[in-house]
Amino acid sequence: TWGTRDSKDITNEEYAAFYKAISNDWEEHLAVKHFHVEGQLEFKAILFTPRRAPFDMFETNKKKNNIKLYVRRVFIMDNCEDIIPDWLTFVKGIVDSEDLPLNISRQQLQQNKILKVIKKNLIKKCLEMFDEIAENKDDFKKFNEQFGKNLKLGIHEDSQNRKKMADFLRYFSTKSGEEPTSLKDYVTRMKEAQKDIYYITGESQKQLETSPFIEQCKIRGYEVLFMTDPIDEYAMQQLKDYEDKKFVSVTKEGLKFEETEEEKKRKEEEKASFESLTKLMKEVLGDKVEKVLLSDRIVNSPCVLVTGEYGWSANMERIMKAQALRDTSTSSYMTSKKSMEINPLHPIVKELKKKADEDKSDKTVKDLVWLLFDTSLLTSGFSLEDPASYADRIHRMIKLGLSLDDSADDTPLAAEEEDEADEGESKMEEVD
Repeated sequence: TWGTRDSKDITNEEYAAFYKAISNDWEEHLAVKHFHVEGQLEFKAILFTPRRAPFDMFETNKKKNNIKLYVRRVFIMDNCEDIIPDWLTFVKGIVDSEDLPLNISRQQLQQNKILKVIKKNLIKKCLEMFDEIAENKDDFKKFNEQFGKNLKLGIHEDSQNRKKMADFLRYFSTKSGEEPTSLKDYVTRMKEAQKDIYYITGESQKQLETSPFIEQCKIRGYEVLFMTDPIDEYAMQQLKDYEDKKFVSVTKEGLKFEETEEEKKRKEEEKASFESLTKLMKEVLGDKVEKVLLSDRIVNSPCVLVTGEYGWSANMERIMKAQALRDTSTSSYMTSKKSMEINPLHPIVKELKKKADEDKSDKTVKDLVWLLFDTSLLTSGFSLEDPASYADRIHRMIKLGLSLDDSADDTPLAAEEEDEADEGESKMEEVD
């Protein structure tokens, strides 16, 4: 009887009872869309958004969707794959078509033009339903917590509705406070000189809040969006802009800020002054980095590692490495080409330049360059390729800090041998 009744005559309690009956859910629905399409073809549908996501939503072997297909009130099937896209599999409901033949097979359905039109309409109505949810702040917060990943998957897969779905995205940012911000609100807060939307991807918000990559943006008062969901990496590959504002990752090449003539002149002077150091650092690091250059993006940190504009970010590299069945052949050419950016105003870099100018072959300089590289691997979100060498360098620095002689062999075994030879006192004299 649901198909013959007008939506105005149906109470929310009746919708709730109907939803529970078709979905086996113990909770009421979050939103409902009841509609009738007429014209080239005719069908009726009721779509429900649940309150919570199923635990197996992204499992590959689960039922493809929750839409039951009827033809002229006769049940046909309850998992018709082509009636709704993957990113909307959480939507539950019923579709009753007047135009499909009753004896249609699954194979015929895949080729059926009527089904393609139904699918297009269902997507449109789902987006309208989400719009209605967005009118209530608390409801939308619940919806976003449960189905935010689906919307991002939709942005990755559905080019036609990408712009519309971008309105539903919510992110925490350097200015968002307790509540995540929409892209629309971000744009209204943009500074006059700001042309792009800045974002950073990473493992956690806490980690991103202290990232060296956002230092310059903070100084300029530019807001940076924190993207901590692995699917954000995929979504941002497709979502190039919003309201004609380009998305720019602060961890990749291509980050440019407005500069005065004075600033440009100062940068040129710095570049010339630090050329010998950047050249030496590139020689020391070899193929570990593509180039070493002066940075525009850092203020308080000595250096960072930046990835190519179109390659993987450090976060994407981490995600891909974590995939059990990954194809190692693709990772070799997609792996980030790293450029090292140094901060010419940082005391460590200034002192390193001074030491390098005095003696290019100084072992300490090479050691410090490697230490800076390893440390910036960590602060830039990469993993250490050789933790043992890094630990050795850190231990040497600790010894230096404790004024211990680096040549002193301080293993317990060596110490025992020294005691036997009665050389303990002479060794103690080496400690300053």
